[in-house]
Amino acid sequence: MEKKGEPHQGYGCNSVVDGNVEEVPSKKVIKFNPPLYKQRYQFVKNLVAQHQPKKVADLGCGDVCLLAILKYQKCIEELVGVDINEGRLKWSGSRLSPCIGDYLDPRELDLAITLYHGSVLEKDCRLLGFDLAACIELIEHFDSEDLAKFPEVVFGYMSPAMIVISTPNFEFNSLFPCAVLRDSDHKFEWSRMQFQTWALDVASRYSYSVEFTGVGEPPTGAEDVGYCTQIGVFRKKAEAAGLADLEHHGEHVYEVVYTTSYPSLQQINYRRRVVIYLVYREVSRLRQKYQVGLRQHELEPEFVAPGNWTGKFTSDLPDPVLTEDDKAMEMAPQPFCIEDKFYVPLQRIIAYPRLGHLCGNVEKLREFLGDVIELNCDGSAVKVDLNDCSDF
Repeated sequence: MEKKGEPHQGYGCNSVVDGNVEEVPSKKVIKFNPPLYKQRYQFVKNLVAQHQPKKVADLGCGDVCLLAILKYQKCIEELVGVDINEGRLKWSGSRLSPCIGDYLDPRELDLAITLYHGSVLEKDCRLLGFDLAACIELIEHFDSEDLAKFPEVVFGYMSPAMIVISTPNFEFNSLFPCAVLRDSDHKFEWSRMQFQTWALDVASRYSYSVEFTGVGEPPTGAEDVGYCTQIGVFRKKAEAAGLADLEHHGEHVYEVVYTTSYPSLQQINYRRRVVIYLVYREVSRLRQKYQVGLRQHELEPEFVAPGNWTGKFTSDLPDPVLTEDDKAMEMAPQPFCIEDKFYVPLQRIIAYPRLGHLCGNVEKLREFLGDVIELNCDGSAVKVDLNDCSDF
């Protein structure tokens, strides 16, 4: 298979860069590590991390490898893949399903994933209003007629805020002696000048700017051929973005092949489960700490004063620098014990940063706990047995 990344030389030649390597004596082949397809996907992943898009479409998504990577990006709320190969979409859809870990630790934001069977040259209003569209190794599969349609549909109709297009750099092919085109389905492969001329013309017609880069660096001594994969990153100009028609009107041309949604903390049932789990964990931790303090007091009365559950230590080390979260915890009411019952004030629990983020206030925390966790008579503290840990 194709190798990407820092190249090294070996013997043989690659007749199809993304296919099998055919060994030919005395011919050198360029290999990439990591593989070139992974470098392309990493480029898109980095772009997402930098620009934080909420809605991302992969046009010509193939085996959904890129979507499977992007589903872990916390900023994304909608992922869409479009491909002409219905069978491959049906076979690959399960790779995008939530796993057990997604239910145990839900993501912060909702995420919906949809795979559509259809041509990227057709207009479907469900592809309007996206922040990023990725066209990775796509355009070289178009004949001249389809290539002429592509900008009008993607740049003119879909009009996402950002478009990333990758395509083979034909100049790099001179390093693959057996390769005329890298794939039997490629209708063309462009030089850097050809790609940039096309991209600049499209950008000008549809009010985008474009920057050029690539992945797959050439070996030492062959730097003049450029990257193995050339990339154009298109950004919609501000004035054009303001005029964009985001009305979702028009036809639904694509057929839905697969759809799923992920559990998230925006969904009240999952948020409540996480809150209850975190309260259990925090109360258990505080109770254990209190019990340790009691045992130390029994063994060394001078070490811990009665009622001081945190304990006092002397040390020559400098005092630690407290963060704002640490200071909030220090200011919060402390747990206390009455007879054999241990109490943790809700104000203390809400000071725990993540619980504060999830609940916002004590009233909401109390609502989440409901009848699952016992509170004291005035509802101001969690109440548990001091010595019986079976309640948690």
